[in-house]
Amino acid sequence: MQKITSQMTMLALNAKIESAKAGPYGRGFAVVADEVRAVGEEINGIAKGLEDNLSKELSVLRNLVAEMERSATGERVVDLAYNAIDVFDRNLYERTCDVRWWATDSSFVDCLTNPTPERAAHASKRLGVILDAYNIYLDIWVCDLDGRIVANGRPDNYSVTGASVRDMPWFANSLRLATGDDYVADEVVVSRLLKGQQTLTYATLIRENGDAHGKPIGIMATCFDWASQARSVVQGVRLDQRMIDAGVRVLILDRNNRVIASSDEEGILLETFPLRRKPAQTAGYYVENHQIIGFHDTPGFETYPGLGWKGVVIQNSMTR
Repeated sequence: MQKITSQMTMLALNAKIESAKAGPYGRGFAVVADEVRAVGEEINGIAKGLEDNLSKELSVLRNLVAEMERSATGERVVDLAYNAIDVFDRNLYERTCDVRWWATDSSFVDCLTNPTPERAAHASKRLGVILDAYNIYLDIWVCDLDGRIVANGRPDNYSVTGASVRDMPWFANSLRLATGDDYVADEVVVSRLLKGQQTLTYATLIRENGDAHGKPIGIMATCFDWASQARSVVQGVRLDQRMIDAGVRVLILDRNNRVIASSDEEGILLETFPLRRKPAQTAGYYVENHQIIGFHDTPGFETYPGLGWKGVVIQNSMTR
């Protein structure tokens, strides 16, 4: 449109020049030149109006596209946050089954009912067999009701037999369990008895005759290898190439919003993430500092309600 108006202006200017050269005989041509110029100015006004309107429409369209892209990205990061926490829930549900099942093993019942060095050695050997099949654990402990470890599955790695666990929260909480169907889940901690490694402990009471309602005679504690297992989950979240290029961080937060797993391995057990959410909101996304942040509360799995954790996915850029 601008090209046409420029041509009209040039045509009117040339016509004025030619009419001036023609003198009195060019007066009629001069009138035509003035009309051409006027038409050109009118076209220019129309063109400017169209350009302004088009610019506004394009701005609205760009904003709409940006909003649609943000919404799509938001839904995507929420889905990924759900997938991450759901994988943990399914995995840890199985850990609750492990500890309750193994606590009924006759080797451990005998070790606590009639304690002898031979029975303790047999229990330790039996724990070692379990650990050979379940390398997701750092160690497994059989403890008496005084809080003393009487057998563990990896004595060559962790010389903990005879050590006290009375100061550990899971020990006191285990003593209050009603039946063999109940268990205790601890927080993720750095364990002094496991050479400073990160662990998540599941514990339950060992009872007379392995009966779910029998008299408590001890405690079984399984020490989940948190660092390596958590790393494999948060770094294994399936991101598309666009998200990878934009930069994405995957987190697992505990009930207090403490970072207990991070795909970039930063801030673990040290950082508290300031998650923004509305009351009673269990999932969603929001934009902050040019980042889009999606989160999802633990959904639990089967009879496992979860531990109040959240999955969080942070994408560094909304558009590329």
